[in-house]
Amino acid sequence: MTKSEFVELIQKNGEYKNKSEAENALKAFTSSITEALVSKESVSLVGFGTFSTVEVAEKSGKVPGTDKTYTKAAHTAPKFKMGKTLKDAVAEAK
Repeated sequence: MTKSEFVELIQKNGEYKNKSEAENALKAFTSSITEALVSKESVSLVGFGTFSTVEVAEKSGKVPGTDKTYTKAAHTAPKFKMGKTLKDAVAEAK
């Protein structure tokens, strides 16, 4: 699903009058989640899931097929854990 199709879905489900209102809602949601994660806070939406951050340790490895090695620096990565309601809805959609 493209962003445009997703905005249309938000417009339908949120009963917004036009696409621009739905797009503004999407922008507000994504920027709010981003702001919380940058502040290293987690966002829990009961039934849907939890957005959080995790510290990833430095990693070194070997490039397959060559003798080259690399080192990836330690960093903070975003993480999402599905809630039970979402997990069950996806499982039932088979």
